[in-house]
Amino acid sequence: MNQLFRRKQYSDNDTSTNLLRVLGVWDIVFFGIAAIIGAGSFSSLGEAVFRGGPGVILLYLICGFACGFTALCYAEFASRIPKAGSAYTYAYASFGELMAWVIGWALIMEYSFGNIYVAFSWSDYFTSFLERLGMHIPDYFTCSYTEARKAFQNGSENKELINAWNTAPLLGNLKFIVDIPALVINGLITWLCYRGVKESKNFNNSLVILKLAVIVLIILVGTAYINTENWTPVSLETGIPSFMPNGFAGVMSAVSGVFFAYIGFDALSVLSEETKNPQKTLPKGMIISLALCTVIYICLTLVLTGMVDYRKFDGIGDPLSFIFEKSNANVAWMELTISFVAIVAITTVLLVFQMGQPRIWYAMSRDGLMPEKFQNVHPKYKTPAFATIVTGIVVGVPIIFTDKSFILDFTSIGTIFAFVLVCAGVLMLPPKEKIKGRFHLPYINGKLIFPVVFIGGLAAFYIWQPDFFDQLMNWSDPKEGEFRASIFFFILINLGLCILAFIKNLSLIPLIGLSSCLYLLTGMSHDNWFYFGIWFAVGLVIYFCYGYRNSKLKNL
Repeated sequence: MNQLFRRKQYSDNDTSTNLLRVLGVWDIVFFGIAAIIGAGSFSSLGEAVFRGGPGVILLYLICGFACGFTALCYAEFASRIPKAGSAYTYAYASFGELMAWVIGWALIMEYSFGNIYVAFSWSDYFTSFLERLGMHIPDYFTCSYTEARKAFQNGSENKELINAWNTAPLLGNLKFIVDIPALVINGLITWLCYRGVKESKNFNNSLVILKLAVIVLIILVGTAYINTENWTPVSLETGIPSFMPNGFAGVMSAVSGVFFAYIGFDALSVLSEETKNPQKTLPKGMIISLALCTVIYICLTLVLTGMVDYRKFDGIGDPLSFIFEKSNANVAWMELTISFVAIVAITTVLLVFQMGQPRIWYAMSRDGLMPEKFQNVHPKYKTPAFATIVTGIVVGVPIIFTDKSFILDFTSIGTIFAFVLVCAGVLMLPPKEKIKGRFHLPYINGKLIFPVVFIGGLAAFYIWQPDFFDQLMNWSDPKEGEFRASIFFFILINLGLCILAFIKNLSLIPLIGLSSCLYLLTGMSHDNWFYFGIWFAVGLVIYFCYGYRNSKLKNL
């Protein structure tokens, strides 16, 4: 039983690796921008705007705030443990083996399943771009079987999905519907990651420069078409113009779509063993990329919600090109340009995620929790070759039978959970000696500050939204009941953190990161939690059947 909570000891001076160290600060920044500015801006942003209205900007600020403090916690771990594995490795040092496995299992949700959603998004933009050039791929080759079946059964207004179901060829009694572009791009990215990190770096950096140039163009051109009245649309419930027409619960319901935009930044810590001077380079690159991307997302959201009424974004998978369509701003050259660059942008996200997952398995295999084959390094390319191929298969197979909406929610909850444990893990780390040239998380005693900030913020929110607190215990409400229940438990947990902060003089920065990430979890539905629980139950079975028996810590 002691093995379950036994921590692995890492040396901050151990920088040995079988991988190739070729990444500098700006390579890390570009990989960060590649991961963060992609499917979140070119796809899931539309759904987030529809759910939250212009007020979704607040959610981007909240997510950016939470991720900023979380990034500092990741940076602290990266400066202490210059090893591949990201949150998995950090949990092994903080909480012990069982929690390390749980986090490693959660990261499979983040990287592998996240890339399924990104591959679907890439396919949407690719087929849309070909349509604008006059080339058509049959609808049953541009979506998944599950998506088409759901659309048909629910009477969806999505003509492409309905047509895919009605025109698909039959294999026996089964309709042959498969997203060919999504499968092809997954195969190509897997091949690129197999070839090497240096090739991936050069390819990524060139695409990121093009992507940033077009995003700046979108903001500059879009500003000329902004109608400020769109920022305060009339609420359908109250009939009053409001920045949050669907209320604060409506804003929080968009948390999966918004947070999905941010999940890429922690993939950078997976590249520790391929980074030059990781104790200094990684923290700096993570923080710079996160700050830049938060500003970009806020500007994009302001442009989108200012140009077009938020209600028009229902079911829109390509929001940045949608705002320039004939029915909106009617700028045809921008529409075509964005469609092309979206393909580029989402390709870079696929690349970073597909690099991240093999290195998680590489680290877990090195500890004995996964089969030894996963730590095989290609003799020529110096990449975790077997793990890369398996990642390509793990991403590719579900593309055939799953759909975007399920994958989006499934990915976000696992990532936020990993962030929670990283912030909590920093609170458990012992003090370290300050070494010049390495990142050091500033210690600010949260004994008094955290309780004052949390309780003061709670009081201010009560003054701002008294009706919400008056109905806090009404969990049966079909629209806001789940959110109220989540907020109730969020308050209880934070009051407990206030007591711990006072007793143990806990550090303020990881406390705020932990509290912020816990708040993001309040936006998850009971379905998210249900599938999350099933996923971890399966993971625990695998751990006790294989990892527990083969762990290298067991024989120490």
